Amino acid sequence: MVVPLALYKRITVFSTLFAVVAVLAGFVLLDTATGRASRELSEVNVVLAVAGLLSIGAGAAVYAFSTRFRTAGMGNPKDGEN
Repeated sequence: MVVPLALYKRITVFSTLFAVVAVLAGFVLLDTATGRASRELSEVNVVLAVAGLLSIGAGAAVYAFSTRFRTAGMGNPKDGEN
């Protein structure tokens, strides 16, 4: 999707920021849920573990979809543009 340069910069900055925060929060939630991987399986907080996995997935999805944006002149390798 081709967008103006100012919008592209905002999308890039904020989506990357959100993605990094979401992934880090997901790992913190997983770490908390599993007690630094030292708890027995029956002691793991499943709700926190699932929330952590969902947070990591959300961060990855935001980052992946944010890469679909480009500005005029950036080109698209599929179109043969440079």
